[in-house]
Amino acid sequence: MPMNRPVVVGVDGSPSSLVAAEHAARAALLRSRPLLLVHGYLHPLGYGVPLNPYDLGVPAPSEEAQKMLERTAADLADRWPGLDVEVRQVAGGPGATMVEASRRAELVVVGSRGLGGFVGLLLGSVGGQVAAHAHCPVLVVRPDEQPIPVNEPVLVGVDGSESSRLAAQYGADEAALRDVPLVLVHVGPPDGDRPVPDEVEESQAAYHAEAVRLLADASTAVRADHPGLVVREHPVRAAGTAQGLIEASGGASLLVVGTRGRRGFTGLLLGSVSQAAIQHAHCPVLVAHPYDREG
Repeated sequence: MPMNRPVVVGVDGSPSSLVAAEHAARAALLRSRPLLLVHGYLHPLGYGVPLNPYDLGVPAPSEEAQKMLERTAADLADRWPGLDVEVRQVAGGPGATMVEASRRAELVVVGSRGLGGFVGLLLGSVGGQVAAHAHCPVLVVRPDEQPIPVNEPVLVGVDGSESSRLAAQYGADEAALRDVPLVLVHVGPPDGDRPVPDEVEESQAAYHAEAVRLLADASTAVRADHPGLVVREHPVRAAGTAQGLIEASGGASLLVVGTRGRRGFTGLLLGSVSQAAIQHAHCPVLVAHPYDREG
């Protein structure tokens, strides 16, 4: 992987994108990488008709957008000494622009809502598109009204899948960069309060043994690469994997999720657990995409 890959963040002037840019600046400094601020615009000819893009409410390349980018870059450079910042306007929708930029990025950072193509769901169309289809890890900054959490541990969901192994690796790297503990979480079915039949008790004992084994395996793997890292193993019980991780995220500075996995992780390119996490977690979420080998 080239050493000059930048941290890339989409900036449209919205409060959410400016908060995302702050997180991206910190991430770039932690990694000793340059920061690239990208503004994607849609050319009117992209619609097949020569309309003024402002008639459609979409951004266009303009001096105003360039000034917004340069002002944001100058503010970030002031607040984060040593940061190398570049700006770029790119012809294309914000989502497609960020996915394309991710081919040559170390990390892509998106906010949870914004202007232009960023509006819509709690996690806007741009964030969802980038989180699902990027060619490198994606940091989804949410909730967007809180300061950057720095001292809490990094949390990773572990289920034994290849995707969760990659998530644990990225999580360990992040925890080492931030100098905080790594907490490996395995979510299992909830405990019943009532007496249970013997076969259910055996099933719960089997689950517990599997959880202990999966967490021990994940812990051994990350300690091999990061011998000085504080690693904690945390089996939890919840109604679902997503719910367990979201509840646990309240005490974390970052939640790392895979793109697919076992049980609740399966389904779309970006699994149901990851989708739920990036919409409802109480801290920023890192979606552990592998790097595009062609990048």
